[in-house]
Amino acid sequence: MSKRDYYEVLGVEKNASDDEIKKAFRKLAVKYHPDKEGGDETKFKEANEAYEVLKDKQKRQRYDQFGHAGVGGASGGGGYGGGNPFEGFGGFNGQNVHFDFGDGGLGDIFGQFFGGGQTSRGPQRGRDVETQINLSFEEAIFGVEREIELHLDDECSHCKGTTVEPGHSMKTCETCKGAGQRTRVMNTMFGAIQQAVVCDDCNGRGKVPEKVCSVCRGKGTERRKQAITIKIPAGIDDGATIRLKERGEAMANGPKGDLYVHIRVKAHKKFTREGDLILSEEHISMVDAALGTEIDVDTVDGTVKMKVPAGTQSGTDFKLSSHGVPHLRSERRGAHIVSIIVDIPTKLSKKQKELLEQFDTAKKRSLFS
Repeated sequence: MSKRDYYEVLGVEKNASDDEIKKAFRKLAVKYHPDKEGGDETKFKEANEAYEVLKDKQKRQRYDQFGHAGVGGASGGGGYGGGNPFEGFGGFNGQNVHFDFGDGGLGDIFGQFFGGGQTSRGPQRGRDVETQINLSFEEAIFGVEREIELHLDDECSHCKGTTVEPGHSMKTCETCKGAGQRTRVMNTMFGAIQQAVVCDDCNGRGKVPEKVCSVCRGKGTERRKQAITIKIPAGIDDGATIRLKERGEAMANGPKGDLYVHIRVKAHKKFTREGDLILSEEHISMVDAALGTEIDVDTVDGTVKMKVPAGTQSGTDFKLSSHGVPHLRSERRGAHIVSIIVDIPTKLSKKQKELLEQFDTAKKRSLFS
């Protein structure tokens, strides 16, 4: 689905002032904010994306010139934060990561306290693990495959994670009599409250080993160094997180935790990134700006020839299509925006001054002839 015009989204004219744009966004944010009853998350995000672009002078200029392709899909439009001028509205900007820490969270505590003391007897998960990978600008643009080494708790090689010495079996837990849980009495301001908790001896399984594993001592895991290959997709951005399911640490008789890989991208000496756009500057002389020229432009794909027409003003943007950032979910690429900076000489020879004076005189004559 094609995106709506940003001015249309906010309900303002193309010549609207910054204050008019801000007021229009405030009105829509109040109307559609997802935290409000009757709010509309899709329309709120659409308005937020439009505001992110139109509130910024440079982004607005590029949008007016190139449309949506000139602003890289409006970086920052995917969250609730960013350009929100309101205080007290919640939300996140960027990519959110939801951690699952297994049993024992706040939900379990309140469920046991107020919900009749029911406790999950399902297998616990291993610990989630976080690590970080540093990428160059080009690696983030085109993607790369990396191998990392981590020291993690892995399945015991001797008992295969069962905690039982090979040749032996499990027996009923004497503490909980196979129930997997026991009753604990808590003295509170409301009086004595009975609470069902997981049995400490069998960890909720209801069974314990006849003889514990001689290698892991009943833990079910061993600490080992592991080599993990990670495929970094083309177009990934700084601050993104990749989740590798069940590549975290192991736990006896339960699934492994997850591995979260946080991506950090090193800044480039010439390029900057904005959504799916790559931005750079090229300097030309005032003579080349006046007469027109052809210049070599560095891109992530190599050097590209670009024509600069006669009369180009300093600050003018030119778009090199399909030389920007690849889209994560398609084969399309953004653009490379080149800003032309016209260099004005600070020191002139006597001859150069005379020529400029002659040019200025001729220009004035033409105005009155």
